[in-house]
Amino acid sequence: MDYETPRDEPRETTRTTDTAILGGGCFWCLEAIFQRLPGVLRAEPGYAGGTHPDPTYQEVCRGDTGHAEVVRITFDPQVISYTGLLETFWKAHDPTTLNRQGEDRGPQYRSIILYTSQDQRHQAEASLKRWNTANSSRGPGVTQIVALEQFFPAEDYHHDYYRKNPRASYCRLVIQPKVEALAPRDTRPCRNQ
Repeated sequence: MDYETPRDEPRETTRTTDTAILGGGCFWCLEAIFQRLPGVLRAEPGYAGGTHPDPTYQEVCRGDTGHAEVVRITFDPQVISYTGLLETFWKAHDPTTLNRQGEDRGPQYRSIILYTSQDQRHQAEASLKRWNTANSSRGPGVTQIVALEQFFPAEDYHHDYYRKNPRASYCRLVIQPKVEALAPRDTRPCRNQ
């Protein structure tokens, strides 16, 4: 008797992703660092934490909107956790300086975590507390931890800025040293598309 052996049905694989919104100075720096971390699927520069709808870069730079430069990070929590992202976040900027990162000054450069769930809020608060304990000689972190109301993507020319402009002086002098110190070699960078 002939019978057909059941074939293996193609298995649907679903990837669960999560999102983190972090700001710590210029979004070009954070984007370049986070997009190189294993488990990060996308890092997108933008604006959040303000009151003006649909802000422009010029408005944010003037301080007219209350927004911070941030990066929206889409990640695979099976590869990197939200807490793991926060550990890199604390190393990527100085959370003790109010409205300033290096020569970048103004409220748009403030240290800010915009949570998307109560679980993220609790993890962010615990992470800041651990950072403060481990770095007590530096002074307390002034990082804001607030609920995300809305994220506005930055203009196209800001996306992948470091990759597109590696010879620009800001990239060589500010971004490159941070990337080399914090991100693994570019073995499998995410591709922002």
